[in-house]
Amino acid sequence: MAEAEPRSMGQEGSLRSPVPGTDPTGARRRGGDISADLSCTAEVEVTTVASVGSVIQAVVFLGFPVLAIWGARRYKPLGFLGPIVLCYLFGIALGNLVPIDTGLASTFTEATVLLAIPLLLFTTDFRAWLRIAKPAVLSFTLAAVAVIVTAATATVILAVPHDWQMAGMTVGVYTGGTPNMSAIGIALGVPDETFVLLNGADVILSGVYLLFLLSIAQRVLGRFLPAFDFAALGETHHTTDRAEFGWRNVLAALGLSILVSGVAVGIVYLVAPDLPIAAVILSITTVGILASFVPRIRNLPGTFETGEFLLLVFAVAVGTLANVRSLIGAFGDVFLFVTIVLIGAIVLHYLLAAIFRIDTDTVLITSTAAVFGPAFVPPVAAALKNREILVSGLTTGVVGYAIGNYAGIALAYLLRPG
Repeated sequence: MAEAEPRSMGQEGSLRSPVPGTDPTGARRRGGDISADLSCTAEVEVTTVASVGSVIQAVVFLGFPVLAIWGARRYKPLGFLGPIVLCYLFGIALGNLVPIDTGLASTFTEATVLLAIPLLLFTTDFRAWLRIAKPAVLSFTLAAVAVIVTAATATVILAVPHDWQMAGMTVGVYTGGTPNMSAIGIALGVPDETFVLLNGADVILSGVYLLFLLSIAQRVLGRFLPAFDFAALGETHHTTDRAEFGWRNVLAALGLSILVSGVAVGIVYLVAPDLPIAAVILSITTVGILASFVPRIRNLPGTFETGEFLLLVFAVAVGTLANVRSLIGAFGDVFLFVTIVLIGAIVLHYLLAAIFRIDTDTVLITSTAAVFGPAFVPPVAAALKNREILVSGLTTGVVGYAIGNYAGIALAYLLRPG
């Protein structure tokens, strides 16, 4: 096809296009040639518009989390919801109100999770984890066992669509956190709408539980669990603020994450190219854990925060893939499933803790670490007025990120029908 001539840009002295229906020399062309040229021009224009739309969509995916963080810090109502919920809600609204490149959105959901996993694991000090007081280790283990048991029970009792996959995701989110639920969902091929439904149910139910933890939980559990024994502390734990970080740290963290993910993927495809995505997720988790033993990587500022930001990008992207009409129609089964798993896991954890006589504060802080992850440990520790449990809660929460993928994927495949 001949190159298009520039359109007229004014009056005298302007560049002029040829007369319609002629070639650049003014010769009349045949109708078929004209139709072919118009068709090619239309395809080019559509492709250009689509490309511009994809660029804008990518900018929105990356930009809105910044706005959500700012809004949550500045305005109390937004702070109550939190950046992650704001990003989900914005993504859902965006996906149902304007045309979305679903292929690009799916790419963002997969890439952000794969990069976030090692970033969140880099900060884990597993040697320190091995030195944590036995009650914290035991309590967190009981919390993990409790959610595995209740997730399996809910799958057997309810027998709803995607139940085995939801069992894996709930184990991941209630031993680790949202990154585990996201990774497991991708590993198991969970439909995006089911993921958003499950996450929505989790936000509602865990929000109620958080209010309980911040208000009357210590008084309620104190009726049948022993109090925290401050005198038994061999040493006092203190926390320090993370070092300041800038764009160089963020770029270094992203570079390390890409390297770790690349090594993990390379190992999987070198050993067995036909292994499912679940093997890739577990391989990335393992390499991320190994990298955390290198002090320079573990102490690199900004790794955890960068991982958290990528999860916000994931929340916007996966939200755009949700169909609101389908969500409303299917919310009942998913909400019931998550209700059984979360409430059942909490109650069973408390009962097991009573049997092993674990103290109230340790049970509550490890429950917080399991259900919410390390981000919510500081406010709960403050509500309990016990700074000594802060390190145990943070460490168990971060370790939960490491074990959540293994536990969730393993249970899902055990429950997978046929």
